[in-house]
Amino acid sequence: MESIQSTQEARTKSSEDYNSADNGDYESNESVTNPKLSIDTDAAPDGGYGWVIVACVFWLQVHTWGINGSYGVFLSYYMDNNIYPGTSSLAYAFIGGVAIGCAYLMAPVTVFLIRRYGTHTTIISGIIIQTAGLILASFTTRVWQLFLTEGVCFGVGMGIIYMTYLGVPPQWFDKKSSVANAIPAAGAGTGGLIYSLGIEAMIENLGLPWTFRTLAIVSLVVNLVCAAFLRDRNRATASRHVAFNFPLLKKIEVLLLIGWAIFSTFGFVAINFSLPNFAISIGLTARQSSVVGALHNLGQGIGRPLIGLFSDRLGRLNVATALSLVCAVFCFAIWIPARSMAVCCLFAVMGGMVSGTFFATVAPVFVEVIGLQDLPGALSILWLVLVGPGAVGEAIAQALRRPAEGMEAYRQVQIFAGMVFVAAALCLWVVRGWKVQQQRRGAATHTAGMCKEMVKVEVRAEKSGWNVLELAREMVRYSRV
Repeated sequence: MESIQSTQEARTKSSEDYNSADNGDYESNESVTNPKLSIDTDAAPDGGYGWVIVACVFWLQVHTWGINGSYGVFLSYYMDNNIYPGTSSLAYAFIGGVAIGCAYLMAPVTVFLIRRYGTHTTIISGIIIQTAGLILASFTTRVWQLFLTEGVCFGVGMGIIYMTYLGVPPQWFDKKSSVANAIPAAGAGTGGLIYSLGIEAMIENLGLPWTFRTLAIVSLVVNLVCAAFLRDRNRATASRHVAFNFPLLKKIEVLLLIGWAIFSTFGFVAINFSLPNFAISIGLTARQSSVVGALHNLGQGIGRPLIGLFSDRLGRLNVATALSLVCAVFCFAIWIPARSMAVCCLFAVMGGMVSGTFFATVAPVFVEVIGLQDLPGALSILWLVLVGPGAVGEAIAQALRRPAEGMEAYRQVQIFAGMVFVAAALCLWVVRGWKVQQQRRGAATHTAGMCKEMVKVEVRAEKSGWNVLELAREMVRYSRV
């Protein structure tokens, strides 16, 4: 009894020491002491408080990437109204790209901040920076100021928030991890839908400055509430929060996953930001173009949870590979021939459902290939690599645009988007082949080991004179290993 009591006291003291440490609050006191949250258990709860986490991350996604996803409306407004005289469409395109690039660039910084200060402090700092970027953008009078506020400052804040919550849902789910990751990913599309229509209306009724201020206030309130309920399981999962796990780059499968990410990002950015202005290029009004952009985000909101659901049932690599290829087909078969509002809307919804496959499956696919423990380090490398594609993706699309060709102005952009999604599917197809081969090797090794054990059982049976019933029981025991 004294031994049991001393062990319990030691465990209690260890838990108290952990929570009072000065090097960050990986898990809050409530998270550690409340057994219902399953923070201290190694097994993923696969539900329970995990669904609260999913809801929080969903709304964080709405008010980060959802706002960024509506930049196509801002871009169209800047270009059509010459808000900053003398500024080229390429320069405007860089602003949205800079925000994405800065967000990805925050990956190693965020890993360091989480390790040093904890999850909650890190995410709140990101919320403050993002809010400051939107408020400062409302006072800009020069395009370079817009670069620093709507581009750099907003992107840095969004990146810190995103990189903080990205790895949390997979810690709470195992069998349902794809769904748990895809539902929050749908927040980007849902937010884009809401804000694509809302920003257009706010600019018309409130003006550009108060549009930025309204976005800042709404996102600040919602993000702070969600951050208050966010809980991680870093200790239970033994996550390695290292800024860069460079040994992973020696694995060909990891390099192929990075290739899939690069090509998918190029394609997604080209479609997401170009679609509203493409609608105008074929004769639609500004209001109709905002509806097209909103429908594309609606497609993302519908498609990403479905992608997660089918990924858990049909295989994460299978679904991600197939849908990357399907998106390429939609670009060639629907987007290129689009010349009316109806066909534009069709592509917006259908393309939106599959163009964000990468964002809906990135964490589960990487876990499938490298495991949960190495996920933070791998994602840090991935996001750093994606700084380039995220920053220049729309600029490349604008450079390929040919305004003088009228309705054919976006032909090269459409071909570019389709081809990069084909390349993304090929990268993932090779990874899938590698994974299948690994599973077959593992199954063969297990079968060979089981056969050896059965031979040993037979030898022992002959020496010991076991009866048939004892021999059968022993073989059944080994067959369950």
